Amino acid sequence: MLTITPIPALDSNYFWVIQPTTDRPDVYVVDPGDAAPVIDFLIRNQLRLAAIIVTHRHHDHTDGIADILECWPVPVYGPKSERIPSVSHPLADGDLLQLDGLELHVIGVPGHTWEHIAYFYSGSQAPHPLLFCGDALFAGGCGRRFDGTAEIMWDSLQKLAALPDDTRIYCAHEYTLTNLEFAQAVEPDNTELSHRLAQVKDLRARNQITLPSTILLEKRTNPFLRCQQPGIKVFTEATTRRQMNSDAEVFGALRLIKDTWPN
Repeated sequence: MLTITPIPALDSNYFWVIQPTTDRPDVYVVDPGDAAPVIDFLIRNQLRLAAIIVTHRHHDHTDGIADILECWPVPVYGPKSERIPSVSHPLADGDLLQLDGLELHVIGVPGHTWEHIAYFYSGSQAPHPLLFCGDALFAGGCGRRFDGTAEIMWDSLQKLAALPDDTRIYCAHEYTLTNLEFAQAVEPDNTELSHRLAQVKDLRARNQITLPSTILLEKRTNPFLRCQQPGIKVFTEATTRRQMNSDAEVFGALRLIKDTWPN
């Protein structure tokens, strides 16, 4: 049975360790932004690194790769970008990454960065589909928009929202509490969101992880997947004092509001 283990690191990151089967020590590490905790985890658990998987160029997802490769000279899979020179096997939207014991569908999700990709697994080794989405989609939120237009990033998020509702979401940061506090400001009457926020507050008070989430939960409580909802349009129009003419425009305005929230 496939297992997924988080390595908490840096200020808020999770580096995900994917082990296709507990019968073998081979594992894959997603977005290792720091080498030391990864090397320590692998040695302590007597695991063997088979490959590194990257979603995008930001340093907190890539800075550990070079030092890890000195210990385990393995393939590095990720988007083609001159800013990720360690990628030895470049991937793009629609590719199928076939690893020993693992088959991942590559989904292009530009917006947070232009080269950002996500990895989707729907094989029989896990009871639910799995999504490793870096900073494209968070529990209760999404990454900042650094590259491209709001329309491009909205389209990327719609690709992820179209995945099966029971898909487990393994994003790269523990941002859930602050994301949901913002979400409640946007949708104060969303009772499911209020219930989720209370659960997350309890988890974080005990220093517990809030991931994985699911696609269905995000569609019900994440305002960045709900920009077609009238109440969110009203919120963005009231906050920006201008009319919104499309869901993508609502999304773009909402993401800019979040960038400076709370003021």
